[in-house]
Amino acid sequence: MEIKTDFLIIGSGIAGLSLAIKVAGLGSVAIVTKKEKSESNTNYAQGGIAAVTDKTDSFEEHINDTLDCGAGLCNRDVVEFVVREAPPRIQELIAWGVNFTKSEAPPHLYDLGQEGGHHRRRVLHAKDLTGREIERALHEKVAALSNVRIYENHIGIDLIIRKDAQGRTINCLGAYVLDIHNGDIHTYRAKYTILSTGGAGKVYLITTNPDIATGDGIAMAYRAGAKVANMEFIQFHPTCLFHPEAKAFLISEAVRGEGGILK
Repeated sequence: MEIKTDFLIIGSGIAGLSLAIKVAGLGSVAIVTKKEKSESNTNYAQGGIAAVTDKTDSFEEHINDTLDCGAGLCNRDVVEFVVREAPPRIQELIAWGVNFTKSEAPPHLYDLGQEGGHHRRRVLHAKDLTGREIERALHEKVAALSNVRIYENHIGIDLIIRKDAQGRTINCLGAYVLDIHNGDIHTYRAKYTILSTGGAGKVYLITTNPDIATGDGIAMAYRAGAKVANMEFIQFHPTCLFHPEAKAFLISEAVRGEGGILK
């Protein structure tokens, strides 16, 4: 079966859903996700999102905190861009329906957490289920868009690429996608193909990443000729609840940020 769309987005976390919302006014959108639509790394995020939203905080302090934690490995231009773009992106999420937790006392400002490496409270959160709340809000927003369709339990196999006479990749025309339920492989043809498939944390036996973090999109991009860099940087939360007969369970960084002591 062949499916034609203007935008093919592989992945249904915060990156893929946000993009779908932004481009929905420009054409048809197909979102491919390998499990249920809310099953993503985003859905498991607990702590929150760091952004300068308090008047006593500053971009410079946030930038310096990030560079200090980066131990000289950060690209300063990227750090500055991300820090300065964080507040408007937070406002965007709020406009899309994300309910960040507010303090109980008047004037009911956003309850800001403080996590590792931050010298100020600047982490917006939705209780301790921030990622789940973001997924909920974005899926509700996407569901209201008539030209966006989500294909659950469909996994991207390879990108469809066109090469020149020298074997160099010219452009991407879509992707081959496996329907997990029946084993059929479908051709998705798209004007634009976007990989928002998350990381590859499950390459390690013990990790705080969910089972779906298998690096599918990175592998597809590599096979298509893309240059892949910085693969050694995989996020590990330093605390989790371990049981020899069950999956490790993330204990959020926010626990330690609020003074929690694990024994």
